[in-house]
Amino acid sequence: MSETGKMSSRMSDRQKDLVQKFAALGSLVALTAVFSLTSNAFFSIDNAMTIALQVTSIGLLGIGATCVIITGGIDLSVGSVLALSGVVAAIAVKEYDFPIWLAMVAGILTGTICGLLNGIAVTRLKLPPFIATLGMMLIARGFALQITGARAVSGLGDAFGELGNGSLFRIESIGADGFPNVTFPGIPYPVILMVVIAIAVSYMLNRSVLGRHIYAVGSNADAARLSGVNVDRVTIFTYILSGALAGLTGCVLMSRLVTGQPNEGVMYELDAIASAVIGGTSLIGGVGTISGTAIGAFVIGILRNGLNMNGVSAFIQQIIIGFVILGTVWIDQLRNRR
Repeated sequence: MSETGKMSSRMSDRQKDLVQKFAALGSLVALTAVFSLTSNAFFSIDNAMTIALQVTSIGLLGIGATCVIITGGIDLSVGSVLALSGVVAAIAVKEYDFPIWLAMVAGILTGTICGLLNGIAVTRLKLPPFIATLGMMLIARGFALQITGARAVSGLGDAFGELGNGSLFRIESIGADGFPNVTFPGIPYPVILMVVIAIAVSYMLNRSVLGRHIYAVGSNADAARLSGVNVDRVTIFTYILSGALAGLTGCVLMSRLVTGQPNEGVMYELDAIASAVIGGTSLIGGVGTISGTAIGAFVIGILRNGLNMNGVSAFIQQIIIGFVILGTVWIDQLRNRR
């Protein structure tokens, strides 16, 4: 392909990404407007923090999913890896008296190893990403249930809940009745974590050689290989990143619950993939941004929160979000055909 053709293709991808991102942003604004009219409590600070916490899990998993999908892959295992990582951290504290920070590291390392195994299965064993990560989904969930006896790991202590329930800049005072009055609930630690990681991964994708290689692998793996890119190593890295973020998400979620739940994270992988696709990441690879995924995560989070506040049942919510996913993927397919 000529240099002009490459530039034209790059501009075309960028324009498609911008169109999708602005469409997602428009949906976000529309949802916010509708739910603010249907519920007076929607714009409260407490509800804003609730939405932010709900979006954290989707956002962290979505960041990993974005990098994997950009390379032309898919990761269906993150929900189960999340559960396994979280219960590993909980068991490390409960059974082996690990310090909290070391237990969290063990949880994140568990997710990282699962991601590495996914990457090896895809690159070395040449398994389709769908099959490789589907297998890991079953393996990780099975391990989580086996090592816990399918029971929650409780009695972890208040310190275990600090990461998931603590906040920065919290302002409160003791009232005349002796109870604390919260003036500002603070910015939850999980939200800060999500923002920092989103900025770091976005910088990596847009400003580093590794980021350019990730896009190159997704655009045309054979051409990238001929250009000197180690395609297998880049692909494995994206699965490791996805697994590590699933491990971190598991630790954060279990910390919020102050228990290790082996059944946590069911269907979370679909939310992660949906947030990426809603934000403009193409399922055929080569196109996607972290900022778009963040918008997609907030679309799903606000949609769920608004439906809850309006008394819509969880079953109807599943139907609605299912239609949103189908519609978004359909739009992505139309965009790629054009």
